[in-house]
Formats: sequence, structure tokens, C-alpha cells
Amino acid sequence: MSRKPAKPPKPTAAELDLLRVIWKLGPSTVKDVHHARLAEVPDLAYANVLRLMQVMHGKGLLIRDESQRSHVYAAAHAQDALQTNLLRDLIQKAFSGSGKDLVLAALSSHVTDKERDEIRQLLKQDAGKGEPR
Repeated sequence: MSRKPAKPPKPTAAELDLLRVIWKLGPSTVKDVHHARLAEVPDLAYANVLRLMQVMHGKGLLIRDESQRSHVYAAAHAQDALQTNLLRDLIQKAFSGSGKDLVLAALSSHVTDKERDEIRQLLKQDAGKGEPR
């Protein structure tokens, strides 16, 4: 009997912060992640990072290699897969399933002029390929 792949669990904001570090660094020890986060959060305690990463492992957000003295953690889900899942949930909950409404809300207040120009270029490229929208 085949099973569907498990839907990635929803990370908290703090868990997402650590996932961003791990996606950037690749497989990392708690010490590596703690050191990287200290640049943004100077008073972040090592014990807090350790505990959160243990919780994330339990939730299925991280995998852990215990073959070395210092355990090495890696993201259990690819960044794009997790972000797509979170975006799908946001569209359903906040925009009644309308991707268009999400994009319009983002364009109206959360996009710089430079980003808006980049979006226009992407739309022109897609239109030139004759892809349906």
C-alpha cells in the first residue's frame, strides 16, 4: 500500500528563522546555527537554539545525523516545498483561495519599485512564451 508523502508541518516564526539559516548553510550543528543567528539576535542563548532544534526534529522539520559527537541537523523539507505549502495555506485562509487577491495585496504595499520592474519583466517573458495565466 503506497502512502502520499507527508505534508510538511507548519513551522513557527522562530522555527522559520532557524530553517532559513540551515537552508543557507546546509547540514549544520547547533553551534553553527547559533553562531549564524547571533548576528541578528546578539542575546540568543545557545540552549534556546538547541531546544528549538530538538523540537523541530520531533516535529519532522529537521533530520538529525547522530553518527558524530556533535549532532548534525538538516532541513527535512526543501525550502521551496515548505514555502509553497505555507503560501497555499495563506492563500486559502487569508484570501479565500484567490492567488490574484494575494498578488494584488502584495503589489499594493509590499513591493519596491525595483521589485515591481522585475515582476513586469517576468510577466513579459511569460507572455512572450504564450503560456496560459
